[in-house]
Amino acid sequence: MVVDLPLVHRGKVRDVHDAGDGRLLLVASDRLSAFDVVMAEAVPDKGRVLTGLSVFWFEHLRAVAANHVISTDVADFPDGAKDPSLAGRTMLVSKAEMLPIECIVRGYLAGSGWREYHDRGTVHGAAMPSGLRLADRLPEPIFTPSTKAADGLHDENIDLARAAELVGDDLLEQAKDLSLRLYTAAANHAAERGILLADTKFELGIVDGTLVVADEMLTPDSSRFWPADDWQPGTTPPSFDKQPVRDHLDGLDWDKTPPPPPLGPEVIAATRARYIDAYERLTDRSFDEWLGATDPSTPATESPTT
Repeated sequence: MVVDLPLVHRGKVRDVHDAGDGRLLLVASDRLSAFDVVMAEAVPDKGRVLTGLSVFWFEHLRAVAANHVISTDVADFPDGAKDPSLAGRTMLVSKAEMLPIECIVRGYLAGSGWREYHDRGTVHGAAMPSGLRLADRLPEPIFTPSTKAADGLHDENIDLARAAELVGDDLLEQAKDLSLRLYTAAANHAAERGILLADTKFELGIVDGTLVVADEMLTPDSSRFWPADDWQPGTTPPSFDKQPVRDHLDGLDWDKTPPPPPLGPEVIAATRARYIDAYERLTDRSFDEWLGATDPSTPATESPTT
């Protein structure tokens, strides 16, 4: 997989290239991270699932929020990015002035929100009703921003006052309103398909003076999706993501620092199946339809050549 465009940023999963004329090329690889460590093995088609789901949600929720997508067609990509293996995992987008906060919405008590509630009875500094259990549904969805940490560090949960210091009162109110509306629409769509959207993270930015949703959107990497049939407050339901990898690693004598232990083929296969199941249940489409003419046998384990 070759991209002959300037590299702007290389993350755990995505590589961002400058496509010129105020545009970026976002390439989702099949790399997999767990406990903030990138695994040596890739999950085939993971990048295509993330891109396909993001594109689905961008279109499905277009009436709720504008987005930054220009095209996913390789024919529309600039010279230097015509490699057919980019198809299905790549978006040409407008460059946005990104907000310096993660816009997180929680509908259920899980993850860092649960840990803070368990210790202090608050979530992102806000008091919550007493007696809530792990995975309980919250009385209503809540907007809980965090900082954007530098690579290798963890995001920090912050309260609304701190978020307002970072983006300003007016922009924070817009981001909060937009994030809650996006979450509500997505949660309703997922619930109709037997899936609970426990929480999700939106990346918002400004394009031509308009607040838009950008980067990835409502994927298993940015959201906590639970099968409704397996939801039982007091326990953590299985999720449509890399849970097989976490379970495997938790069973090993590993200190969660590089280098990671190897992942067996059965773990990789189970993880791939989770991602594809999420795509097909949420979109009502076959994953093969999204693959189209792409060659799923072409992995994207390495960063594109620049």
